[in-house]
Amino acid sequence: MQSTTAICPSLFNATTAQDGILSRIRLPAGLITSTQCEVLTEVVNKFGNGEIQITNRANLQIRTSQALTEEALLDLQDYGLASSNESTDGLRNMMASPSAGIDAHATINTIPLVKAWNFYLLQHPELAILSNKFSICFDGGEAIRVSDRPNDICLVAVEVDQEIYFDLLLGLGDRGDSPAPVGVLIPQNQVLEVLAALTEVYRQYTEQKLEQKIYSRSRPPRLRELLHDWGVEKYLDLVEEKLRSPLPPLKRGALDNLNNKNKVPLFKGDAEGRGITPLNEAISSHLERESFQHLGIHPQKQSGLFYIGVVVPLGRLTSQQLTGLNNLAKQYGGGALRLTPWQNLLITDIAEAVLEQVTQEILNLGLFISAHHPYAAIAACSGYKGCKSAHTDTQADAKQVAAYLENCVQLDHPINIHFSGCEKSCAQHHPSDIAVVGIGGTNTETYRVYVGDGDSNFGREIYTEYDAKSVPALIEQLLQKYQNQRRDSTQTFREFVNN
Repeated sequence: MQSTTAICPSLFNATTAQDGILSRIRLPAGLITSTQCEVLTEVVNKFGNGEIQITNRANLQIRTSQALTEEALLDLQDYGLASSNESTDGLRNMMASPSAGIDAHATINTIPLVKAWNFYLLQHPELAILSNKFSICFDGGEAIRVSDRPNDICLVAVEVDQEIYFDLLLGLGDRGDSPAPVGVLIPQNQVLEVLAALTEVYRQYTEQKLEQKIYSRSRPPRLRELLHDWGVEKYLDLVEEKLRSPLPPLKRGALDNLNNKNKVPLFKGDAEGRGITPLNEAISSHLERESFQHLGIHPQKQSGLFYIGVVVPLGRLTSQQLTGLNNLAKQYGGGALRLTPWQNLLITDIAEAVLEQVTQEILNLGLFISAHHPYAAIAACSGYKGCKSAHTDTQADAKQVAAYLENCVQLDHPINIHFSGCEKSCAQHHPSDIAVVGIGGTNTETYRVYVGDGDSNFGREIYTEYDAKSVPALIEQLLQKYQNQRRDSTQTFREFVNN
């Protein structure tokens, strides 16, 4: 039942690597219940290496030494850890803010929309021909925003004239770019209908290109390829033809005030039609700083309750740690965990009286809650043990850096350090403060080193080759120089190195 040929692994299409058979488990909005944790832990302990990894889409990944049995797969399906429709299980996870439903800043709770869209996918197996990378995001206006995460379609809740609409964003740019507004406000009661129409037009395009043999079933077109082929205007016109009732006229002044940005055309013919607004660098940088706001202790909108954002080193948990966190959620919280696209997690619904006790038990599990801990902002791909494209053991090297920094540097700002085993940048699509990128063709493990902004997607290159064993000391030097020579304590590392 499991294959080893899928480009994007799922539960029913696992891929093989040096460190085992990789399966990916979809969890809509990153929510996993106590019972699901128990079932997953049992499977991992029986078939795997006792480790679970959180991905940058708030999925879970497990590595097993043998293919999962039919019985194990059915168990995972029965408990909602796999789609009941095997054909659409490979479609990417629906993303939402990890604080959806508990965030006082939110315009709307998007969890019901996530569940409704997941149910729609189950009822439409014909969507299985779409690219497994097809990705949907719901942003309810929470303080912990996800609208900057790379997605094909993002729906962002906004309030206009005391009514809730969803601003439509599409992934127009290159791989890893944030989606951009296209000048369409969708009424709340039309969201699912519009989303279904957007998907159906994309499906028809995919079917046409497969019939023409322009693309293959193993590599169907991405939505951004449709947009580059047709342009936004044609795509949205075809979408609107499928709606039972047309979208209301756009309240352009209200939307412009919400975005507070100048609209520019990205495609020919769009200047007189719907405006397109890419995120500028300042906004992107601001959103990236917000990425760490979920860590630590925060009040919920529910009076007297709090959530704790837990730092998960490199997104990897042992089954014992997952069991420990699950027990805390059952005993003190809401009985569920929330995974984040920053490879961390939240324990929610904790009473103020037990916050100190829960925090101490998290620390006892070998985990952390501070956004200033070195592990809080380190991202690393699988490295050569999990990916044939990688030139370095990024996971081991990143752990060495974090352990080294923990003993010699006291951070007062999160510093995002990105370890990539090759140029693909799978672990992190957005720019980092410091990036080390594995290079091949040398006798020892070697990295290129980048900082801040520059001509490369990784930033400005400062070392063409740097031995992996010396990287921890180099990063310490960079951080010490930053903390000793920065303008003041408010200046970020990126601002410092870009000067």
